[in-house]
Amino acid sequence: MSKCLLNNLSEMQEGQSAMLAAKQLLTQTMAPVFRVIKGLLVVAVFMVIGLWLSGNGTNAGAFDLARILVPDEARHIVWNNGFDMLDQYKTGGPDSEATISDANIASVIYDKAKTVNTGLSGAKQQAVALLMPSVAQVQVKSISHLADRIPSSKIDPQALDSNLMGSIQNQRAVADFFEKKYSLDRSKIEEYVSNTILIAKEVNIDPVLLLAVISVESNFNPNTKSHAGAEGLMQVMTSVHRDKYALYGGTQEAVKPEVNIRVGAYILKYLIATAGSLRNGLKFYVGAANAEDDGGYADKVMAERNRLIGICQTRSTNRLTLNGKDLRS
Repeated sequence: MSKCLLNNLSEMQEGQSAMLAAKQLLTQTMAPVFRVIKGLLVVAVFMVIGLWLSGNGTNAGAFDLARILVPDEARHIVWNNGFDMLDQYKTGGPDSEATISDANIASVIYDKAKTVNTGLSGAKQQAVALLMPSVAQVQVKSISHLADRIPSSKIDPQALDSNLMGSIQNQRAVADFFEKKYSLDRSKIEEYVSNTILIAKEVNIDPVLLLAVISVESNFNPNTKSHAGAEGLMQVMTSVHRDKYALYGGTQEAVKPEVNIRVGAYILKYLIATAGSLRNGLKFYVGAANAEDDGGYADKVMAERNRLIGICQTRSTNRLTLNGKDLRS
């Protein structure tokens, strides 16, 4: 009996030894495979990072994987400020002001909790990159509850957002254009451009179109008032639209950019849907609905809009260079 037990124990030990030997052999055999897999993963990570930084402008395939994961603005921040951006911020070097500005931009892009403007934090909950992020902190009642009643299917596609102003780089270029054209204070033009982009997202209309209308209507002067009673950046007829201004405390608020642009954007969207096209909507907006022509108003707005589109498209063109030659995918 004891011999049988000893034999069984001996056989079990031999079996366990054989299994351990087999595991060791398998581990040794697979070690090169694991090293190859790890190497491929490292190469893939470096490729993704490299493609993200290059941002070569394609709209498909692995080259734009980073565009899905991280907005373009983050790449621009890396290129513009370098990888020592955080060190500059801590030490308060000569470029600390620009660094703080980019940090604020990033907070608007990524931190939805800080985007407390009620126009977006209500029904929309969108993260928006802004040239002047502080405008998103102003508490203003949303007008989206009215704008959302207008079906997008009734809006001329030209009046819908093409996301040209989604880039901080494009926003700066447009601000530069208006600053030079109207000799405006830089901080004010950045405020107006940022407000327009924020409100355009809220109303679901093209911010480039709104900026063109503001340019033609008021030359970006919020204190402009016509003989007919139109006021503010978008020259809204105050007496006609008292009900809309009532949302913001009354007509005395009509000249405030964040209020005037909201009311004007909603009215423009409504008129485009009612008139059936962007040009007809502009004709209605200028008060020439029953006239044979609008005195060239729509042409002026469309020309300004096309100028801004050209500026944005030029700035949005991404190039890669190899030995001094441009590469385009």
